[in-house]
Amino acid sequence: MLDELTGLQPSCLTPTSASANVRLPPPQVTAQAFSLTLLMTLLWLSPGWSQDANTVRPLLTGPLSRLTTIFPGNTHLLIETKAIEAFLDTLDGSPPDWATVYGHGHHDPGHDDRLFTLNRERDAKREENPALQWRVAFVWSGELSGYDPKTGGFSVALGPKFNPTRWGVVRFKYEDLPSNLIAAPNPRQRTKLRKQFEKGQKIEVHVVMTGRLIPNESIIYDFSHDQEGLGLIMPVVRIERVDYLLVR
Repeated sequence: MLDELTGLQPSCLTPTSASANVRLPPPQVTAQAFSLTLLMTLLWLSPGWSQDANTVRPLLTGPLSRLTTIFPGNTHLLIETKAIEAFLDTLDGSPPDWATVYGHGHHDPGHDDRLFTLNRERDAKREENPALQWRVAFVWSGELSGYDPKTGGFSVALGPKFNPTRWGVVRFKYEDLPSNLIAAPNPRQRTKLRKQFEKGQKIEVHVVMTGRLIPNESIIYDFSHDQEGLGLIMPVVRIERVDYLLVR
């Protein structure tokens, strides 16, 4: 669209002889309209999740430690167990008494009420906590699932990562994540990965999501469905950026 706007010839902006008697808007109105159109175009093209093209991100390679070099200094990497535990300590002080909340399990008449009360009390307590405004990054597991010749990248299928901690199992949840995730390797890497993919080889990647906790219900406390009585903590993050890392 920018090409269409900037590529207009003078004859397109002035009346022809057949339309010489047509009343034109004042020059300042025309300029304002053009500026508004240009602004809307730039907003449409700006980074965000409103367009499928913006879901295409480079496929990075290297160890997980490389992530420290690609994010701004104010991003808290919640990947290692100690970092996740320290983040929860800052937000909520100490882990819940899971045994008391669980009681006799899901069939305990007071189980749901105790869990509800735990979540509401914790939500209220952390309401003014500055850590709610931190930019955080966490990792989900990913796998290249199909080649997209239009973008020169691979579609990415992803699944949650469960992080055992002294708080319980931490599973980050996302909000506002685009459905069409594509990792775009460099040309040399693309050729190699396409050969692997065509041979049916599984290509795993780390899907690194960055954002901030949502204002309300920023952390959800629950119990694992796989292990009886095991606490499950789910920080809910509104996603601002996604990166893909192929560990080599």
